[in-house]
Amino acid sequence: MTVVGKGHAALWIISVAFILNTPAVLAAQRPHVVFILADDFGWYDVGYHGSEIRTPNLDQLSAKGVRLENYYVQPLCTPSRNQLMTGRYQIHTGMQHQIIWPCQPYCVPLDEKLLPQLMKEAGYDTHMVGKWHLGMYKKDCLPTRRGFDSYFGYLLGSEDYFTHTRCFGIAPLNLTRCALDLRDGEEVATAYKGVYSTELFSQRATSIIKKHNSSKPLFLYVALQAVHEPLQVPERYLAPYSFIKDPHRRLYAGMVSAMDEAVGNITLALQQGGLWDNTVLVFSTDNGGQTRSGGSNWPLRGRKWSLWEGGVRGVGFVTSPLLEKHGTINRELIHVSDWLPTLVGLARGSTNGTKPLDGFNMWNTISKGFASPRLELLHNIDAQYVDIAPCPGRQRQLTLARGVSRDPWANSSFNVSIHAAIRSSNWKLLTGYPGCDFWFPRPGHNSSESGPSQMDPVKSVMLFDVEKDPEERNEVSAWFPTVVEYLLNRLQHHQKTALPINFPSDDPRCDPGPSGAWGPWA
Repeated sequence: MTVVGKGHAALWIISVAFILNTPAVLAAQRPHVVFILADDFGWYDVGYHGSEIRTPNLDQLSAKGVRLENYYVQPLCTPSRNQLMTGRYQIHTGMQHQIIWPCQPYCVPLDEKLLPQLMKEAGYDTHMVGKWHLGMYKKDCLPTRRGFDSYFGYLLGSEDYFTHTRCFGIAPLNLTRCALDLRDGEEVATAYKGVYSTELFSQRATSIIKKHNSSKPLFLYVALQAVHEPLQVPERYLAPYSFIKDPHRRLYAGMVSAMDEAVGNITLALQQGGLWDNTVLVFSTDNGGQTRSGGSNWPLRGRKWSLWEGGVRGVGFVTSPLLEKHGTINRELIHVSDWLPTLVGLARGSTNGTKPLDGFNMWNTISKGFASPRLELLHNIDAQYVDIAPCPGRQRQLTLARGVSRDPWANSSFNVSIHAAIRSSNWKLLTGYPGCDFWFPRPGHNSSESGPSQMDPVKSVMLFDVEKDPEERNEVSAWFPTVVEYLLNRLQHHQKTALPINFPSDDPRCDPGPSGAWGPWA
């Protein structure tokens, strides 16, 4: 037996501790995973994209991690969350049309295995804080029935930040009902009136982190209400933005600052709790910014609800001591559906129980800078698309297919009047009406930046080289007919695999009553 002296023993303990905390060893463990999802956060609204809005925490965290600059989400809340949770295109879950409204009796299909279920199977404690918006008409649809050990948040798509109530017109009953939408687990949470939701949700997230047993891996999904309308923020966050003249933009800027502070507080809790060295933190928006509510996607075209880059190119980054390449900008093609296989792979879990995935494991792409395994991305195919947020002061202008003489693609394999878009390599093809097609000017600048071509009619088939032309200003379908034909065939291929759209009418039984709360009714 070898006897080790006190000095040697101390040195040995320090050496072992150092070895056990190296990135290589920590990476061999199952890392804690924290996924923070912002709501309606625009491309131009983060500091590192040149915004006048200050986001020091997002800037610093992303600078130490990997900024995803060719990263795509869906143009609306429910579809992005659906693809995040299932790893599948929305056409494969029947949820390719709009969002889930409060009284619609459906949710993400119950035969879909969701991300938290897979993380739980891999041995993780799973917690969710914030916005669900994936259906709640019956209890089987609730977060606590879909894989989360705990849930604190709201079930619908938006609400008042202070009262946590949502008003909605129930068409079959011809009335508008305002009711509370806040749950702790499956119980209505009534004790938080007056607490600003961004702060409320960050407090709950930090509480979960502080109470977590670090010997077990943690999966924490924080779906912030910020910065979705209504435009509400405590006065103290507005002080730095007195220079912003537009009152909507000024309120929005304050909301972004509150969100940035929340992300900083969550990160600080991870560091103080000793979890940070073995944590992978992902930050993402759910869709492009809503220009009607203070958001900006400048210089990208379009906004939320549209298939233009302003609606689907998302702010996103990954930060972690486990990354092999820190402080990098990644321009590989990545999609919101890729998070499920990526995170389950990190957890050393299995996706064998899922339906066929459309997402790819992107960890080597993000951490090591490898080429993306994704060469193609389906943005959407929605034959029932209705533009409920038309461009201001402009009638819809669209050259639809009405014969070969009017449109050379009228007799193609895919019906080009359908609202659809697909990305392949550097090419992006749009068909039908993609949504509001403005180039909204940079906040605080005049409208001349939007360009005169914004008033040209939108054609039923449009092709852009988005690597060279991310602003989608130069439509080139006439010059690359072979590319157009190929992508139309790809759209037709995807259309054959699509489920019928599930978008039921309102169920009057959803009525929470004059003193009730929104929640399951079936």
